Amino acid sequence: MGIIKDKFKIKADTVTAEIKELLKEHGNKVIGQVQLTQVYQGMRGMTGLVTETSLLDAQEGIRFRGFSIPELQVKLPKAPKGDEPLPEGLFYLMLTGDLPTEEDVAHVTDILQRRSHVPNHVFATIDALPLNTHPMTMFVVGVMALQTESYFAKAYAEGINKKDYWEPVFDDAILLIARLPRIAAYIYRRKYKNNEHINPNGLLDWAGNFAHMLGYDNHSFRELMRLYMTIHADHEGGNVSAHTTHLVGSALSDPYLSYAAGMNGLAGPLHGLANQEVIKWIFEMQEKLGTDSPTKEQIEQYVKDTLAAGKVVPGYGHAVLRKTDPRFTAQMEFGKKHLPDDKLVNTVWRVYETVPPILQSMGKIKNPWPNVDAHSGALLVHYGLVEYEFYTVLFAVSRSLGVMASLIWDRALGLPIERPKSITTELVKKWLKGEDEIWGE
Repeated sequence: MGIIKDKFKIKADTVTAEIKELLKEHGNKVIGQVQLTQVYQGMRGMTGLVTETSLLDAQEGIRFRGFSIPELQVKLPKAPKGDEPLPEGLFYLMLTGDLPTEEDVAHVTDILQRRSHVPNHVFATIDALPLNTHPMTMFVVGVMALQTESYFAKAYAEGINKKDYWEPVFDDAILLIARLPRIAAYIYRRKYKNNEHINPNGLLDWAGNFAHMLGYDNHSFRELMRLYMTIHADHEGGNVSAHTTHLVGSALSDPYLSYAAGMNGLAGPLHGLANQEVIKWIFEMQEKLGTDSPTKEQIEQYVKDTLAAGKVVPGYGHAVLRKTDPRFTAQMEFGKKHLPDDKLVNTVWRVYETVPPILQSMGKIKNPWPNVDAHSGALLVHYGLVEYEFYTVLFAVSRSLGVMASLIWDRALGLPIERPKSITTELVKKWLKGEDEIWGE
């Protein structure tokens, strides 16, 4: 089947057997306790998913197969003359649970390079959209057009045994990941660069080639893309994009349909679109204050004005994290190394010094610290990628690594269609009066 496929099957068979034994012995044990506020307020904190690829720790941030971002920056293989981890290595880790060698990563890169050709009808479908279409809409349309290539859809139509579902899902996932940079770069060059496209460079790694096709061949920009694609790849299973991909996939929709659904969720302003909102907020602040280098005092007043107007400060707060997002810290360290004097980046750092104390003084804010979105836009602007509407597409390309690795595991473990129970407020009121039973139904 292939080196990685063979290794994955051995790992998946082992984990499947372990889960079977766990359920046999402990299947009736209760996890946690559901509160009425959780039912009404987004199911926060309710454990209801298993995601093998990553786990979000409230204090330490995301851990991929047990490894923190700082650890992976050291342990994952790098590109020649590079210091940032190659995202291919993270995909290998999420898929197999093992840290990859340089040879393993080179093998993944080679597979992605050989499968990166995008059919012409995908470009024609994107070209049918007006130029003022949001880049994320173009991106999802491109993914849907690519669905004609689905191995899983074909295999299912031919009657594949369900124990083998994972294999065509694996093939679809690899094909999708390989082709997304080309689709994303095509959209960027079509919308912002006079439809002047750049052919792929088959000698570059996955993220480096993406940077090249976007039109940014600066070495440090390639390094930024490697870092960006790594730290945005996964955030356990409960976030909107990962959960949606898992949910739609549980209906046995193929990886293209599942991923497209997840990316429609990523396009929301409370999820992936937040990185666009951050840079927009900073630009508006600079314009209102009449300076591209506002002081800490000026920022403090602007933040207070933003909050007084009933708005949030984009990039601050997180549903789970209770400390500064390690992904923010990784980007800050990149900025200090590659662009320490950039005015916009320094503004981001001054915002970081200013916002948390203000939010803490309000008393009710559980997490006043910055998340990953608070920094990424400023780094991109430095290199000339100023079209902030496109930033969520970058996020989407990266997130494919995590959600596709998880989807492969979903099918390998034979996870069923997801169908939680819903209730009505009328039934809740009856339950509160002791007139009906709703839990456990």
